[in-house]
Amino acid sequence: MAHQEKDELKGLDLVSLEMVSDKKVGRMTARWMLGIMLLLFICLFLPWQQNIRGYGVLTAYTPQDRPQTIETTIAGRIEKWYVKEGLYVKKGDTILLISEIKDDYFNPQLISRLKEEIDAKESSIISLEDKVAALSRQIEANKQSLNLNMEQARNKLKIARNKLSIDSIQLVAARVDAKIADTQLKRQENLYKQGLRSLAELETRVLKNQEAAAKLIAAENKYLLSRNELINAEIEINAKQAEYTDKISKAESDRNTALKDKFEASGDLAKKRNYLSNMEIRQGFYVIRAPQDGYVVKALKQGIGQTIKEREAVATIMPARSRLAVELYIKAMDVPLLKVGQHVRVQFDGWPAIQFSGWPNLSVGTFGGQVAVIDYIESEKSTYRVLVIPDSKDEAWPWQLRVGTGAYGWAMLNEVPIWYELWRQFNGFPPDMIDQFSKMSGSKQGSKDKGEEDKPKDKDKAK
Repeated sequence: MAHQEKDELKGLDLVSLEMVSDKKVGRMTARWMLGIMLLLFICLFLPWQQNIRGYGVLTAYTPQDRPQTIETTIAGRIEKWYVKEGLYVKKGDTILLISEIKDDYFNPQLISRLKEEIDAKESSIISLEDKVAALSRQIEANKQSLNLNMEQARNKLKIARNKLSIDSIQLVAARVDAKIADTQLKRQENLYKQGLRSLAELETRVLKNQEAAAKLIAAENKYLLSRNELINAEIEINAKQAEYTDKISKAESDRNTALKDKFEASGDLAKKRNYLSNMEIRQGFYVIRAPQDGYVVKALKQGIGQTIKEREAVATIMPARSRLAVELYIKAMDVPLLKVGQHVRVQFDGWPAIQFSGWPNLSVGTFGGQVAVIDYIESEKSTYRVLVIPDSKDEAWPWQLRVGTGAYGWAMLNEVPIWYELWRQFNGFPPDMIDQFSKMSGSKQGSKDKGEEDKPKDKDKAK
């Protein structure tokens, strides 16, 4: 039955059946398969450069070199454009001219009016200073007059006291004389009654007694007058002191008022000067200038007469001389393997390249770079931003590159066999595991060797 089926198949004239039936073809196929498998097995031991991949865009390394918007400091109305898109401008070149839209600043002679107000206020301050100086002189003159009048009044008081002392002595003497005259008169009266004295002698003694009484009254009046003069001198001293104290106090009050007016005027003058400076600076904001050398990328406001708000962007400028860098986004699990200064291969969009990530030496159209910055916070979707700058030891980056160009980068790690890389990829392990294992094994081996070295020392110590 089997022979009959083979005869029927041979009768069909099948090419594949003839090749299968040919033993040489089978052996050759087996040899080719064996050779290919051997070649693949050998390739498993070829070196492979581990790498960390990331996508990103081309940007500027420093913030001041990145594209920026030109904003208005004040609100205004567009009067004239001095540039067009794509034009190269230098720092300080005029971009745009605007006019005022706030009614507080419409007056074209506002600056001159403010200067006139400042001049008037300065003159007022000078007048107040002169008034303060005059009042100070008046206070000083009153103080001197007070001293002179007080000295004169003290001298007068001293004279009154001396006069009162003399009058009081004279009063005492007059009282003694009056008492003696009264005693003598009584004695004469007794003698007259006894007939020992004549009437003429008695009358003479009465006259003398009356003269002594008159002198006593005159002395008392003089004493009282001197005492009144002393009191008046004391009152005059107090009156003079009160009078000049009042004058001095009034002058000091006027001076303090003048000083207050002067300080208020000085404050108003400072405000006016500040306002004038603000107005002069504000007029400088009517002209919007380029902050640095660069190219006008896009005008964000168009036309003439359009109103713009404060701090509103009117144009975008790209700095001319910017240090380029690639902004790559790396997965969170790969970030710990990166370090600043690590070598990176970069491929740019629109630039022809043939890249072998495992064999960077065979790559064509890629450029070298170095890791410059690694962010400490997450950017988006569990990725971290890494800035890569050109490698000075490698080929220079193309000058045709512009900010915003897409980029693809490979951060180069250690060389490992291909079989290890395949095994790592299948198991989902991070790169650079060999170094970690070698460091761990080296540390363990070092600790063992150290322990073995310590044992003989311990034995020697025991001996």
